[in-house]
Amino acid sequence: MLKDITLGQFFPGDTVAHKLDPRTKILLVMLYIIALFCANSVLTYALMALVLAVCVRISRVGIRALVRGLKPVLFILIFTCVLNLLFTPGDHYLVEWGILHISKEGIRNAVFMVLRIMLLIMGTFLMTYTTSPIALTDGLERLLNWMKRFHVPVHEVAMMMSIALRFIPTLIEETDKIMSAQKARGADFDSGGLVQKAKALIPILVPLFISAFRRADELATAMECRCYHGGEGRTRLHVLRYQRRDYLALVFGVLITAWVIVLRQLGV
Repeated sequence: MLKDITLGQFFPGDTVAHKLDPRTKILLVMLYIIALFCANSVLTYALMALVLAVCVRISRVGIRALVRGLKPVLFILIFTCVLNLLFTPGDHYLVEWGILHISKEGIRNAVFMVLRIMLLIMGTFLMTYTTSPIALTDGLERLLNWMKRFHVPVHEVAMMMSIALRFIPTLIEETDKIMSAQKARGADFDSGGLVQKAKALIPILVPLFISAFRRADELATAMECRCYHGGEGRTRLHVLRYQRRDYLALVFGVLITAWVIVLRQLGV
């Protein structure tokens, strides 16, 4: 299960998706999320799935990597589906059992909610798969640059988000190693009740937290040795510049979002 968590991983490539400006990709993901929350019909969800499929094809990441990233949130998907299925009121109930009712509206809402969560997660993962942590930091900082006038530490916030995203795969790998070592010592994480399983996590969490704090201290020391002092006066090897493909991608994203909103207003 831990190896299925692919959030924070970057797959290098030479595709158009990899070459897009990180600011463009962040804005496109935001537009995609807006369009997903505006979608309310089979046609609009099919359009959203088609857009994602085209982006996956362009990026050459592979649909298997995106689907594998959904495995850790499988419980959330099932739980959300059951809640919408059993507790959504409707005009005509197909099944009635006590306080639990299954209606056509409930089935529709359950399917649409699961599709929305799946497409949202896969779209966000696609951005992290095609964007390096350094580029993502620069993109976030440039997008939030207007907040500096309100004395918001934009560079520090962007750096913290990027470092957290960067170290997710490292912590997952460290957790897997600790679990393997504890199992070799005879630890059992699968049997017993909920309380016993929670207690069995203590031998994992304690070394994991110690390792995480050690890594954070080493990273802070390394940054201080390199005279890191925030974003003021910092130069960049690769300066972000919008190109023609970025403008075309943004226009495409705006048109898709506007189309979904229009279809929603028309009731299609």
